[in-house]
Amino acid sequence: MTPEGAIKLIKAEGTFGDKVAIAGFSVSNFGVFASSEQGVGLFATGTELAAQFEGSVAVTGNCEVTGALHSTGNHVCDGNLHTKGDHIVDGDIQLSGADYAEDFDIVDLEAADPGTVMVLDDSGGVRVSDRAYDRRVAGVISGAGGYKPSVILDRQATGTDRRPLALMGKVYCRVDATDAAIAIGDLLTTSSTPGHAMKAVNPTQAFGAVIGKALRPLAGGRGLVPILVALQ
Repeated sequence: MTPEGAIKLIKAEGTFGDKVAIAGFSVSNFGVFASSEQGVGLFATGTELAAQFEGSVAVTGNCEVTGALHSTGNHVCDGNLHTKGDHIVDGDIQLSGADYAEDFDIVDLEAADPGTVMVLDDSGGVRVSDRAYDRRVAGVISGAGGYKPSVILDRQATGTDRRPLALMGKVYCRVDATDAAIAIGDLLTTSSTPGHAMKAVNPTQAFGAVIGKALRPLAGGRGLVPILVALQ
């Protein structure tokens, strides 16, 4: 298959023999440059492979893959990577974010800043927590402090206000230590201070209302503390 209007190249003779039809070399710039004002800049087809790269590949725009994606090297992509096939990984997946989040409809968007503790609402979305030991606790708005989400589930355009809630992993959370100092490892639950967590001092009430564990202490007052989310 040859694109309409393309120049057909005859097999090159010499150093590369039967393996290369055309070759380009450069000491300090592009070896081969291709561009089109209205169509595809570079089109390639082959019986075995359409293209082969020895080295890293940098993509500054979207990368769409309709078949299987097999990678044995590094791929740097500055734009979005959209694939319609499966991703099969034999090695580790390394993500820079800290938590595993899911998008929820927000009842009061203005009050739901990153780090805010949220609870389930009768409307089906989530709202800012406002009472102690609330078993409707759903998670913490992701993105506060130095932590960002690694995975966001259920991201879709619904026409409603949505935010990612950290359901697992590390997240910065608003806490209130006015009544009880918070130490590393303390279980946290919802408090009467809107959007804040507190130390769970009553194990019976805390059952089903635990947000997670504190990763840093807070001797008193209110602050933003990293926690390990573990809803239970």
